[in-house]
Amino acid sequence: MKYWLTVFTFLFGLLLFSQNNNNSNSYLDVNYFSGNIALHNNDILHLIKGHPEGVILSWNKKTFGEEAWQQRFNYPDYGASFIYQDLKNDVLGENYGLYAHYNFYFFKRNLMFRIGQGIAYNTNPYDKVDNHKNIAFGSRLLSSTYVMLNYKKERIFNRFGLQGGLSLVHYSNANVKAPNTSVNSMTLNLGLTYNLDEEDAEYIDNLSDEKFTERIKYNIAFRSGINQSDIIGSGQYPFYILSAYADKRLGHVSAIQFGVDVFFSNFLKELIYYQSVSFPELDVTGDEDYKRVGLFVGHELFINKMSIESQVGYYVYYPYDFEGRMYLRIGLKRYFGKKLFGAITLKSHGAKAEAVEFGIGVRL
Repeated sequence: MKYWLTVFTFLFGLLLFSQNNNNSNSYLDVNYFSGNIALHNNDILHLIKGHPEGVILSWNKKTFGEEAWQQRFNYPDYGASFIYQDLKNDVLGENYGLYAHYNFYFFKRNLMFRIGQGIAYNTNPYDKVDNHKNIAFGSRLLSSTYVMLNYKKERIFNRFGLQGGLSLVHYSNANVKAPNTSVNSMTLNLGLTYNLDEEDAEYIDNLSDEKFTERIKYNIAFRSGINQSDIIGSGQYPFYILSAYADKRLGHVSAIQFGVDVFFSNFLKELIYYQSVSFPELDVTGDEDYKRVGLFVGHELFINKMSIESQVGYYVYYPYDFEGRMYLRIGLKRYFGKKLFGAITLKSHGAKAEAVEFGIGVRL
C-alpha cells in the first residue's frame, strides 16, 4: 500500500536524523488511522464507500516553560504534520496535506489534544466531463483542519512510545470554487512516538500570578479573497470586508470583542441576477443590494504571538436572503509587534462555509 512506503521512508529518515541531532527537544510520531466519512450532507451519500484510511506523520517541538505562555498552557508542543488519506472511492481520489499544529496536554500529560490547520491536495476533483460525481471537491487545493485526541505514553521502550485515540479530518475549499460539499472523516488512530533526545529537559515553573489589565483597544481590519456561489460555473469573484471592533483583555490569555462588519460580496451580484432570470418563483427582482452589514461578538485566545479568534454575527442590513442572518467566523491571527496583525479566517453560516478570508489589521 502507498502509505506504508511513506511510513518506512519517514521512519528511516527519522532514525538518521536522530543520530546527528543533540538536544533538539523534539520528537516524531507516526499514526495510522481508519474510520468512516460522516454523512453531514445527504448529497454525498453516493460518495461514501468503504472505510477511509491513511497515515499522519508529525514532527513536534516540546516546550519547557522558557516563556510565560508555555507555562500558562501547560507546556504545549508545536510542530508540522503530513497526512496521506485514501478516501476509498475513485471518484473522491486521494488527499495529501501539510499542516501546522499545536499539542495541548491534560491529566498529567497522558491526554493529548492536537489541532492542525493546513492545505491539502486532491488527486481527482470535480470535472464536468470526466468526474461529474465528485461534488465534494471542486478544486485540487483544499483547506484542511484536523483534530486528534490521544492517550499517550512516551519512552515505553528506550525512546519509543505509543499513543492512540480519535481523529477527525476535514477537507473543504470553502466555496472558492463550486461544488464544495466537503468531506469529514471520523477515525480511530494508533501511533508510535520516537524522542530525538535521550532525556527531556526540566520543566520551568516560575510563573507569577500577577493580574494583567489593559485598556479597551480599537481594531480596524480588512479582509479579502475569492469565492463562488453553489451554482457550478457561475464564476469566481473577489470579496472585500471592512471590520471595526473593540476588544477588552480579560487576562493574559483571552479577550472579548464587539464590532461591525461591512461585506462587499461580488458573487452575490451574479447569484441575484441568475435567480431573477431563472427562478421567477423566488420573487428575486435582480435589483436587490448585494452588500451586507453585520454586528458581532467574539473571543480571542492568545497563544504567544498567535491567537485563535472566534466570532458570532448577525446581519442588521440584509436586503437579499442568503443562508440566513446568523454567521460565524473562526481562524488564526498572527501579531507583528504590538499593533499590526495578519489573519486567516473561515466565515460560514452554520456548517456551510462561505469564504476563506485573508486579512490584515491594526490594534490601537
